[in-house]
Amino acid sequence: MDGRNVAGHGFLKPGCVKIRINMAELLNCWKCGATLADVPLPLSRLAECPKCRAYLHAFRLCQFHDPRLTGRCREERAEAVRDPESANFCDWFRPRLDAHRPAAGGRQQVAKSQLAGLFGGTDDKDGAVSRDAAARAELDRLFGNPDRDS
Repeated sequence: MDGRNVAGHGFLKPGCVKIRINMAELLNCWKCGATLADVPLPLSRLAECPKCRAYLHAFRLCQFHDPRLTGRCREERAEAVRDPESANFCDWFRPRLDAHRPAAGGRQQVAKSQLAGLFGGTDDKDGAVSRDAAARAELDRLFGNPDRDS
C-alpha cells in the first residue's frame, strides 16, 4: 500500500488510524440542547429537533451566527437575518457544534438572591419569607412587639 487514503483524499502517515466521526452525534439543538444524532446530514431546510421541534436549518445553529451582531451574519456576502430562529435558504449555512447556550438563569438567580439578602428576606416562589414579613420581624426585634407586652 502506498499510504494513500482509500477514498483518495490525501495521504496517511504509516501507523495512523483513520477515525470516522458522525458529525450529527456531536451536534446539539440550538434551543433545547438535545442531541441530533438521529437527524440526517446535511440538514434539510425544514429539519426539526426531535425533542422541541425547533427548526435546525436556522441562523441560531449556524457557525456564522454571532449574538453580538444583531440581525447580521459574520459571512459578509450573506443576506440580512430577519428571524434567527426560523428555517432559511441560506447557502452559507454550516452547522455549529456549540450552538446551544443554556439560559443564564444561574447567574440571574444568584444576583436576585444576593439582592434580596441585602434588603432582608427573599422574593422566591419556594415559600421563603417575603420582604414584608422579614422587615416586620426585624422591626419587632429592634423595637419590641407591643402585642407581646400586654
